Amino acid sequence: MKKKRTVKVKTGQKITNCLWFDRQALEAAKFYVSIFRKGSKITDVSYYGKEGREVHGMPEGTVLVAEFILRGQTFTALNGGPLFKFNESISLQVHCDDQKELDYFWGRLSKGGDPKAQQCGWLKDKFGVSWQIVPRDMKKWMSGRDPQRAGRVMKAFLPMKKLVIKTLQKAYEGS
Repeated sequence: MKKKRTVKVKTGQKITNCLWFDRQALEAAKFYVSIFRKGSKITDVSYYGKEGREVHGMPEGTVLVAEFILRGQTFTALNGGPLFKFNESISLQVHCDDQKELDYFWGRLSKGGDPKAQQCGWLKDKFGVSWQIVPRDMKKWMSGRDPQRAGRVMKAFLPMKKLVIKTLQKAYEGS
């Protein structure tokens, strides 16, 4: 069985996120690339060989690593087995310019995920990866010199699952 290899792309990026999957690394990479589309692609796939099976336990030919880019950000997806699971202590943030974009990413990333893990703009996708789908202005709304504004925004977004930009903007403005 001949394995397709893609061309490695140098990004100049100093730090790369590595996501540990059981055996879904390539499936996850394809899923994320299909969602983020523009500036997104799988750049390399490597496979387990015969060597080291007594240590890693993976059959020869199983995907070891899928490297991919999402909107210019490089990621590594590793099939490391069931040793580790994702949890909410690490999440990926998607900063959205408008409600349409926020709805798009929320809808695509949450499909098949854990609906109980959805709150305050957070969701868990079908692979267990936590994401925060937030308006680009969220940082401005939550910080600054006016704690009353930030308090109103906090009060508005705490009961939300998917964030509603118009409601948050009104809370920020005090209307």
